[in-house]
Amino acid sequence: MDLRSVERVRKRKNEDEEFMFVILPALYFHLTWQKQRQQRHLSFVYGKEHVRELLGGHLKNCLAAFRMEPNIFMWLASYLREEGLILDSRIKVEEKLAFFLYMLSHNASYEKMQLEFKHSGWSFSKYVREFFDIIPTLTTGIVKPLNLYETHPRIATDRRFFPYFQNCIGAIDGSHVPVTRTPSRASPWRNRKGTLSQNVMFACDFDLNITYISCGWEGSASDARVLNSAI
Repeated sequence: MDLRSVERVRKRKNEDEEFMFVILPALYFHLTWQKQRQQRHLSFVYGKEHVRELLGGHLKNCLAAFRMEPNIFMWLASYLREEGLILDSRIKVEEKLAFFLYMLSHNASYEKMQLEFKHSGWSFSKYVREFFDIIPTLTTGIVKPLNLYETHPRIATDRRFFPYFQNCIGAIDGSHVPVTRTPSRASPWRNRKGTLSQNVMFACDFDLNITYISCGWEGSASDARVLNSAI
């Protein structure tokens, strides 16, 4: 072999040794990590038991977790099941509803919900999406407009208000609901306080029942603009 061939063989041998120094530790780490990795969610029943504990425990615990009283929570779960909007599976309707309400009440991330209910992020993504898909159906089924041709009994039976407010159908108010947008689309959603929000208008009757919701307006939209769009 000439000098050039010897040098080429030596160089290849050095490269093989360097490769082995890199690949062997990486392979060893991968194999040992696979053995040592622990399952994050050890209990399949913890979420169900946790929801049952919140609903059957102190009233304030349920209000703090779901912003809803237990009897209303159970009525809503039964309504969703009877109407076929949300179905039982490995996870029951009550637990799915708990996921959704907890996320809305606390602006909770999937990571925080995994810590609270001991389910995977995939489960939360799947079941929360089911609720967003039925929002239009819930809106038409629960939020109903008033009969504009009848005076509300609270007005008609009170001499302080009738006949002065006989054509009054309720009250309206607005609220800014926080939203998350990508930086390239955030500008229209920035309100006068500098945060990102959606300008939402609500209307309720004299029994404090929601009768109308106008949503979807950017935080930069004025209250007058939101009102004009609803009239």
